Amino acid sequence: MSDLFVYTTPLDPLAQPLVQELTYEYDSRYGEFYQQDGSPREMEKYPPQLFAPAQGGNFVLLLRQGQAVAGGAFKRYDDDTAELKRMWTHSQWRRQGLACKVMAELEAQVLRQGYRRIYLTTGFRQPEAVGLYQGLGYSALFDVAAPAGTYRSLPFEKRLSPEVPSLADAPHFLASRAQHLFVQPTGLLGSVHGPAPAAPAAHARAA
Repeated sequence: MSDLFVYTTPLDPLAQPLVQELTYEYDSRYGEFYQQDGSPREMEKYPPQLFAPAQGGNFVLLLRQGQAVAGGAFKRYDDDTAELKRMWTHSQWRRQGLACKVMAELEAQVLRQGYRRIYLTTGFRQPEAVGLYQGLGYSALFDVAAPAGTYRSLPFEKRLSPEVPSLADAPHFLASRAQHLFVQPTGLLGSVHGPAPAAPAAHARAA
């Protein structure tokens, strides 16, 4: 079956399965744990615009027969670092390597946007996520020998090799979905250090 990566925004109707399943996942695993100190819920922490190329981020969906089966995003952490967020695989399509596929695509896009390091965190009740990141070469920034539950948030990092296609070799940019979905339309890929040139904010490529 044919898979397609589409770069878009969390506001895209295609992204609603990701938003809904991640919201359920966080609520079912953590309940009100993180709200006890007044913190917002995970899916309410970051406005969609943070995942726009104009602000140094991006948001990708993996489509299969036109439906989202996996996805992920990143936002700017600092000049050298992108922070991965919103990693998701549809509950009906797990254990097929889709998370690894999305991670590989995000790592390549992170490099295309000028970053050289990825930072991410996962929760202490998500052991499968820990296993995924360790298996993909991410280094834990916490004591992995500490008893379970010692840390609320589990940070990881990975330094990336720059040997990926440059922006000039990036996939062809198609007519934008995202430019119609953001409250304020944004430009597309450019330097993470300044505004991107005016252009469509979504693109697609074969997975």
